[in-house]
Amino acid sequence: MPSYDSFARSASSPVDADVSSVTSRPVSCGVFLLGLLSLVLPSGYSIGPALLMLISGYGLLREPRTLLRAPRKEDMAVIGVMAGLVALLLVSILLQGDAWQTTGVPIRLLLAVPVLLLVLSCPPSLGAMWGGLILGSVLTGIWAMWQKLVWGVHRAGGFTNTINFGDICMLMGLMCLAGLGWAMSQPGARRRYWILALLVGGAFGIIGSLMSGTRGGWIGFPFAAWVLYRSYGEVISRRVLRLGVFMCAGVIALMVMMPATGIQQRVEAGVSDVTKYVEDRNAGTSAGARLEMWRGALLMIAEQPWLGRGETGYAEARDAMIERGALSRHVQPYEHPHNEFLDAWVKRGVLGLLALLALYLVPLRLFYRRLDSDDLTLRSLAVAGVLLPLTFLDFGMTWVMFSQASGVMVYAFWLAIVWGTLRAHERRLELQQARPR
Repeated sequence: MPSYDSFARSASSPVDADVSSVTSRPVSCGVFLLGLLSLVLPSGYSIGPALLMLISGYGLLREPRTLLRAPRKEDMAVIGVMAGLVALLLVSILLQGDAWQTTGVPIRLLLAVPVLLLVLSCPPSLGAMWGGLILGSVLTGIWAMWQKLVWGVHRAGGFTNTINFGDICMLMGLMCLAGLGWAMSQPGARRRYWILALLVGGAFGIIGSLMSGTRGGWIGFPFAAWVLYRSYGEVISRRVLRLGVFMCAGVIALMVMMPATGIQQRVEAGVSDVTKYVEDRNAGTSAGARLEMWRGALLMIAEQPWLGRGETGYAEARDAMIERGALSRHVQPYEHPHNEFLDAWVKRGVLGLLALLALYLVPLRLFYRRLDSDDLTLRSLAVAGVLLPLTFLDFGMTWVMFSQASGVMVYAFWLAIVWGTLRAHERRLELQQARPR
């Protein structure tokens, strides 16, 4: 493992080795644990990030110039959207008089910034990153099947909120599939083993999502599949592509056809709930209550669009609307409108909505630019980076992912890890091209 002292000496050399030719075993361990433990232990999503935060804190104390010299213009854009949302949330919480517990979201986002600086300087091993995601997806999928098929729970939820569990399962499975480009660049037999392992990890991640019955995550699957095909359709052999499509389609078909999974019933119930709400405004169902919450949030936004109401103000406005009959009593137990963007707007105003959109769209645009890279490792990181905000945009349509610690931690720290690793690898390629032949 390179120490910060030795790293700093290498960084000051004439060839500008300030990045990515160095990988850190502790950083790799933290990234591996994030992938492995996110959903299989209580608060497992915090263990890897906690290690990374300790390492970044040590690095900032010992060699601050090494970490602080790493970011460049695009890196600062990613840091800027994270820090911008943090600042806006803290100011809004202070002005609205919300409970101190609501500072959990901005604090967790802020803690990911030094981790991004760390990864820019000491990127993890890609084998550790995708290995953790593979094992985590497989274990989570098995855990979800055990809960659903053996214990007979209505919806698998692991140790976190059921919706967050299902959505993060889907994300982990898709990120495994994003690693196929990196696997294609591996030598010899390792290439076949990694491809198979990533396909298996992808399948188990999808299984975990299906076992949770989280319908919102399924809606975005076709868009994620398009990103994967657009990125790898021409470079992955037809045999591997057919195998991947067959595995994913087979898993989904099998899960849907098995009555014990309840997937078909969940889909039918969703259609029925929407129909009942449209015809009779029945908010006593899952989808009906969600549609009623959206309507209520839009009415509140129309009354006060600019500054937002805060957590307390939202609850007070919701209860007042219920009392005067403008909103169904079925929505009273819910603390947010089950839509990330309406929640940001109604509670934090227009600036809150714009800051949230920037947190998703700026990284999405930066990653998307690199989807056509000739370097398959760089392309695989870009695919993983595109899928992260893309899936959260989808999840946010029917749920507030940041209402749970798991959603904040997974998004913030995977963004820091994938972007930092991509930029470190990109600089390594630049350094190689600059060397005299």
